[in-house]
Amino acid sequence: MIRYTVLRLLVFVVALLILFAVGLRGWGLLIPAALVSLVVSFFALRGPREQFAEQIQHKVSERQERAAAYRSAEDDDTDDE
Repeated sequence: MIRYTVLRLLVFVVALLILFAVGLRGWGLLIPAALVSLVVSFFALRGPREQFAEQIQHKVSERQERAAAYRSAEDDDTDDE
């Protein structure tokens, strides 16, 4: 999770430095750097992004299973009364 975020920031900083070296300054530097990093990250960071998505899906599935188990345990408790 943190790895993907750090890689995205690294891509942005590299794009920022390259565009700064070319001579862009101010908003003319930030906006193109953000767009370039977006495109590069989309293609270059596909693997880490998919791993990040799988981690999130796994956590969501675990929470849904716990919630279902908790609800069924509550239903069992109310049936006993």
